[in-house]
Order: sequence, then C-alpha cells, then structure tokens
Amino acid sequence: MTNLGLIITAVALSCLLCFNFGPHNRKLCEASHGRKMKLAKHPPRGWNSYDSFSWIITEEEFLENAKIVSQKLLRHGYQYVVVDYLWYRRKVEGSYTNSLGFDVIDEWGRVIPDPERWPSSRGGKGFSEVAKKVHAMGLKFGIHVMRGISTQAVNDNTPILDTTKGVAFEESERQWRARDIGLTERKCAWMSQGFMSVDTKLNAGRAFLRSLYQQYAEWGVDFVKNDCVFGDDLDLDEIRLVSEVLKELDRPIVYSLSPGTSVTPAMAEDVSDLVNMYRITGDDWDKWEHVEAHFNVSRNFAAANMIGTKGLQGKSWPDLDMLPLGWLSDPGSNEGPHRKGSLSLDEQRTQMTLWSMAKSPLMLGGDLRTLDDFTYNLVTDPVLLEINTYSRHNKEFPYITERRDVKGRSKITKRNLVGPNKVAASDRHSLHLHTCKDQEANGWVVEVLDQESERLCWKNNFGIKYKPPFCLYKRRFITKLDKEIIYKSRYEGKLHLAKDGKNFCLDASHNRKPTSPKSNRISFSQCKWDVNQMWELSLNGTLANSYSGLCAMVKRVKSKVEPGGGVRSWIATGRRGEIYVAFFNLNPEKVVISAEISDLAKALPGQNVSTVSCNHKEVWSGKAYGVANQAISASVKMHGSALFVLDCS
Repeated sequence: MTNLGLIITAVALSCLLCFNFGPHNRKLCEASHGRKMKLAKHPPRGWNSYDSFSWIITEEEFLENAKIVSQKLLRHGYQYVVVDYLWYRRKVEGSYTNSLGFDVIDEWGRVIPDPERWPSSRGGKGFSEVAKKVHAMGLKFGIHVMRGISTQAVNDNTPILDTTKGVAFEESERQWRARDIGLTERKCAWMSQGFMSVDTKLNAGRAFLRSLYQQYAEWGVDFVKNDCVFGDDLDLDEIRLVSEVLKELDRPIVYSLSPGTSVTPAMAEDVSDLVNMYRITGDDWDKWEHVEAHFNVSRNFAAANMIGTKGLQGKSWPDLDMLPLGWLSDPGSNEGPHRKGSLSLDEQRTQMTLWSMAKSPLMLGGDLRTLDDFTYNLVTDPVLLEINTYSRHNKEFPYITERRDVKGRSKITKRNLVGPNKVAASDRHSLHLHTCKDQEANGWVVEVLDQESERLCWKNNFGIKYKPPFCLYKRRFITKLDKEIIYKSRYEGKLHLAKDGKNFCLDASHNRKPTSPKSNRISFSQCKWDVNQMWELSLNGTLANSYSGLCAMVKRVKSKVEPGGGVRSWIATGRRGEIYVAFFNLNPEKVVISAEISDLAKALPGQNVSTVSCNHKEVWSGKAYGVANQAISASVKMHGSALFVLDCS
C-alpha cells in the first residue's frame, strides 16, 4: 500500500472509531485526533448550582437538576451543568464559607469531593462517575475551583505530584511540598482561611497547578470556573499558567473567570485571549439595583469591542453573571433553595433581554426542579436565544426619546448619549482599582511633611478651586517584635498607607465575596500585615497593590446619590438582515420610549434604513405593528422592557 493509501486508511479508521463513540465522546475523540473543536464559539449556556444551593448541594440534587436541563433545556442550547464552590467541604457543624479544617484533600494536597455529599467519589473516583452520568444525558460537566492551593494542604505540608513521573516532585535534590509553594501573604481576600496563591515562578508551583487541571480532565470536566483570580483579586500569573495547561490537555475545557468586581475593558484585554468567559461584575442577585448596575458596565464592554473576541482555543465573552430566576438560596448560606426570587416578571424580562442583547453567557441559577412556565418560556424564548447566539454589532443605542406624565403634564426627554455619562463637578473623592496601563493612573506624588513623615497625594484635583488634595500618609513600620522585623524585610520598598495617620490602612480587596455589582471601591480596614494593604509607588506616579497588581486611582463622585432611573436602549443586527431594538425603562413609573427610524443608521453604519420602510413587531406583546415609516414606540412598564424585531429589507 502506498503512503497516501496508508494515510487515507488511518483517517478513515479514526473517523469510524470516533463515530462509534456517540455524540459527546465523538467530539472528544476528534479532538484527540488533531481536530480541535473551537471553544465557546457562541456565549456558553447552562445551569450553575450557586444561586439555589449556595455551597451545600448534594450529588442527588445536582443530578436531578442536570436531568431537567437535559430533558427541557438542552434543545435550546443549554448544555453545561456546573457545580459551584466548596464541593470538597464537609457539611458539618462549624463549617461555613470561610471556615478552616473541613475540606477533603488527597495525598497531593488537591481538593476532592466530600464523600458524604458526593458518594460516587469514594475510592478515589473524584467526579468521574458524576461526569459520566452528565455526559450520558448529552450534557457537559463543569466545576468551580478557587485560586492556588488550599490552606489545609499548606498546613498539612502535603507533597506535590509530578504528573510526568507519577511521584512526588523533586528538584535540586529535595522533595518539594505545599509550604514551599503557598504564598501566605496572597490569600484569597474573601476566603482568607481557605485558599492562597501559589508561586508560579517555582517549577514546584507550576507542577501543582498542572496536577490540578490534569486531574479535572481525568474526571471528565468540560468547564472550569476559576474564582478569586480576577477583578479586585487579579492573579494574572495563575490565569496565564492555567490557560497554558489547558492548551496542553487533550480534553477541551472551557475556562471561566469569576468574579469581576472593578473590572474595566482595559483590564479584561489582559485576559480575554487566555480564557473563554470572564465576569465583569460582582455577584448578581435578585435585586433590581443589581440588574440596573449592569447597564453601564455592559455598555462599556460593548463599546470597547470586547464581545466575542479571540479567546482560549476559540472565543471569549464578557459575563454578566448567572440569572437568579426561580427558587433561590442566599449568599454564603448553609441552606438550599428556600425562597422565590424577588424580581418582578417585568424585571426578569429586562434582565434576560439585556443579557441576550449584550451576548452574555446564559447560566441559570434557580432550582430547576421547581421550574415554572413563565421562567421556562422566558429562558427559551426563540428571539432572545437567536440574539444571544447569532446577532452582531451589539451596542447601546443612545438616540431615544422618553415621555411621561409629570403632575398631569407630558414631559419629553431626548437622549443622545454617544459615550458614557459624564460625571458633573463633585465635592467628594472615591478610590478605585484600575489597570496600571491606563495613563490616568499616573496621578500620585510624594509630599515631604518633615524629616520623619511623608504623604502621597493625588495630583489631579479636578479643577475644583480651594479643594484640598486627597492624600494618604505613609505608616511607619514598628520593628520591636521579631515578627514585625520579618515582615519589614519581606515588604522592603512597599508602603503601608493610612488615612489621616490613623490605624486604618488602605485595603485593596474585600474581606468577603462581593455580592453587589456596584461594590468596586477600595476600602480602609484595620492595619495588619496583609499583602492587600501593601503598595508600591512607581516613578511614573502609579500606586500598585501587591495583592492584585492593580493601581489605585482617585475619582470624583457626586455628593448626593441620585435615585436610579432613566431609559436605555440596545441595538443589534441578525444573521438574516433583521434589526433588533430593545427599550429598557429603569424608571419607577411607566413611560413611553420612542426612536426615530432615521437614527438607526447612526448606530449601524452601512445599514440602509433611512430610505426604506421597516416592518416591525414587538416580542413581549406579540403585536405586529406593520410598517414604521418614521419611528418605533412603546409604552413600557416600570423596570420593564420592549423588544422590537425590524425587517427593513
């Protein structure tokens, strides 16, 4: 047989072999034969256990929800079922989100499922049996993981697995252990007793992370949600290494980052090509103010052209977080689903519409065992899913008119917000974390007060006459104790900064998991030897935090907090040439929202809509309006939305 014949025969055999594996395993087989499938070609869609079960979900409860996804939602593109955090924590008295000593780890310091809640994991099987059952349903299996290494593994000083040899990792004629790689000064800020970063500069640290993700692949994991490595808790070294390891694996695994408090498009550019989805807000819960907070951030990422950019072996997507629809639990609770979500039906439509127009991943959070008809019809609405999957040119559409009755009189407001809202002059400063690459972060200067004291001041006073500058005071190290001498040596060249010289220091991260998309400001907390409170001033005037590597910036905010409200709109084009326009009413009363047909061309260059007639219909009412010659308009309820489909062909 010729060489060409051998090649053709080999390819044919490999294809036949893969065909006999069934749909899911066939894809894996094809990947292993060199035909790597593209990851996250469209925004991923599925279900996550966090909103409904917090951390206490059992194997039985998880598989019950997975079965419903398979039976009712898979045909609508919902394919991932994800176990959220602390699946390795024993649910016993004294165990909670930030407790210490209740985690189950293997001999190599890697967390493994709690056998009481996940009985099929006994005998070293991990999640492999659960993954098999999920795959048999036609679904893909995902897990939540934390940054670095567990505190429990460091305390136990477990050896590190060398996956290339199957034995303990050795280098420089010694065996390396957990205490050698764990960075105790880089603990996860909101789970300080649970996890810390590993030193990725060490081969032993890299070996440990590699052993984690190889184990996940062996279990049959298809999706990993990596927590406490992004936003305020940025650990770019770990993200880069994990991305590198995932590329090496035969098994394709979608890589997700969470949460995203304080994330900006500039920060996201550093990770977008390393991952497949990344959170751009804190945790979203069933509160209207949480939904409302997503409008600005989603607008900014769309304007920065971050939707569907190049990602890890495929594409990456800004993630607005899970959809808290249906029966829920509470953040950090030790109780499963026990209450109905508090968003009104109109607010749920608004949330689902924004998530779809912004092309966010759609991860349902409620307990699917109590899935009602309204929620089912909402999350499977064919127009929304079409928009979420295939639409293009998605962006905020600013050319809209708002009309409402004010004390019996009609009031019309024309909006023309080409860019983000500009903040008016203010009399209050606010500290925020930001990427150090931004020139706006170069704003700190040193002022010498006397021979023993200095302060750092933000040089930009926003042009406000007689306004004193915002300053932080260098806190002196007291080295009377041996422990303090050690810390001073470790943090040589770093700054401990206090406000007004008191014992409350600038702290770059939250001490609990962020539960609000708005909680993105730096805080002051009791001064301690913590890397979150260590800062480094560069010659160019940036003030970088030693925990995340992000820089502190001073922004001005309004002295009075104005109530939420106003109207918003988004626009996108469909794969058949249709135009989608969504109106959102953030006001506490009903308003009429309108848009001129001629203005659509301003947002969609190249679309010939100003000289043609557009047939249009509204999705939620089901009403066909016919030809819109001049404008489209809808009366929209409080916190509600209207979604138009226009055919201008």
